[in-house]
Amino acid sequence: MTLRISLRNGEPVIVNGAVLRAVGRTDLVLENEATILRGREVMKPQDADTPAKQLYFACMMAYIDPADIARHQQTLLQRLEALMTALESPEAKGVCVHFAQKVATGQFYQALAECRWLIAYEADALARLPAAQPPEATTPAA
Repeated sequence: MTLRISLRNGEPVIVNGAVLRAVGRTDLVLENEATILRGREVMKPQDADTPAKQLYFACMMAYIDPADIARHQQTLLQRLEALMTALESPEAKGVCVHFAQKVATGQFYQALAECRWLIAYEADALARLPAAQPPEATTPAA
C-alpha cells in the first residue's frame, strides 16, 4: 500500500520515532508499513490539558513509542476509564468503545481519529458550561 503525504514548509513529521522537518513544500511517498504522524497530528505534553486530550496523548505515545508499549497501554487504560466515568452521552461512550477496540487490536493511528472526535465533543461540552460565578461579596456586620 502506497501512502502519499504532503508537508508544508517547516512542518514536522514523525516516522518510526524519528522527527523529520520539511524544508520547502515536500511530498513523501511511503511504500511500506511505518509509524507516521504529521506535525498537525502531534500533541505536546503541555497541550494535554483535558481528559480527552490526555487520552489522545497517551494513544499517540503508544503509537510512536512501541518500545515502551506496556507503560503506554497502562496509561491509556487509566485515561480511558477516567473519561468513560465522566461521560454521560451514549454516543460519546460508544466512541470510547470503538477507541478501545482499535487500541486492543493495535490500530493506534485509527484510535487517534476517535480521540479527535472525543476532543471536539469535550470542547463543545465545556463551552456549554456556565461561566464560573465569583462568590458574592459579603459586607461585614456592624
